[in-house]
Amino acid sequence: MLTKEHIDDLLNKDGNILSADGDKIGSIGQIYADDDNGQPTWVTARTGLFGTSESFIPLEGARLEGSDIVIPYTKDQVKDAPRVDTDGHLEPSEEDRLYEHYQLNGTYRDTAAGRDGDELGGREGNAERDAAFAAGRSGTYAAAGAADTVGHDTSGHSTDDAMTRSEERLSVGTERQATGRARLRKYVTTENVTQTVPVQREEVRLEREPISDGNISAATSGPDISEAEHEVVLHEERAIVDKETIPVERVRLDTETVADEVTVDEQVRKERIEADGVDDINRR
Repeated sequence: MLTKEHIDDLLNKDGNILSADGDKIGSIGQIYADDDNGQPTWVTARTGLFGTSESFIPLEGARLEGSDIVIPYTKDQVKDAPRVDTDGHLEPSEEDRLYEHYQLNGTYRDTAAGRDGDELGGREGNAERDAAFAAGRSGTYAAAGAADTVGHDTSGHSTDDAMTRSEERLSVGTERQATGRARLRKYVTTENVTQTVPVQREEVRLEREPISDGNISAATSGPDISEAEHEVVLHEERAIVDKETIPVERVRLDTETVADEVTVDEQVRKERIEADGVDDINRR
């Protein structure tokens, strides 16, 4: 069970809020305590981008696990909870919506208001009890007691002698994600190649020579009158085509990192403190 003694320790350790099955719901944001007894009744979980969204979760049934708070609700239940402004105080109508969402009623609603009692059967019935319940709604937790402060908090509960001013700081990081795919694909195309090759061929040429002393013996070596045939074989060169496959290059995919700059434009909230009725003249 969480008590008011745990609150400062939790807020200083930057813990997380976990579901019963171990899922991280968000970081611990603010803790709201009962105005009457100071016991913590609500906690907010910071979710969303940079923790800019806060969801209210009842602390009934919650337990501590180191610097984390383990709650008996699922991540989806918290995500779907009604949106309530974290302005330092819960209105009765806002608590009603949250109680209804988390299905809390009866004894717990009375006990959360700082009283013991029977189960509430709804909002109808004992008017005096309902009025007391509305008066005991919870507000943000104050660490110091009223006896140790100078002045008091007019928002409904005691605080110390100083007001804390907070502001949001922008934290920008990067994440790696896939943007596309590149692949190599090989396919076959056909093209014509024209190449000129020199070739040779034989042709028949008729030569005549007169009878002379040099060839008279060859001319008269046969019969005087006869029939005869003489044959010559002709030759020519033809182009022969042969193809062979040879490797010509190797292709691979590679990546390179290119540095670029991205401008992030986001709104952050800052608290401002103004003083009313303060004399600016220094007094000794």
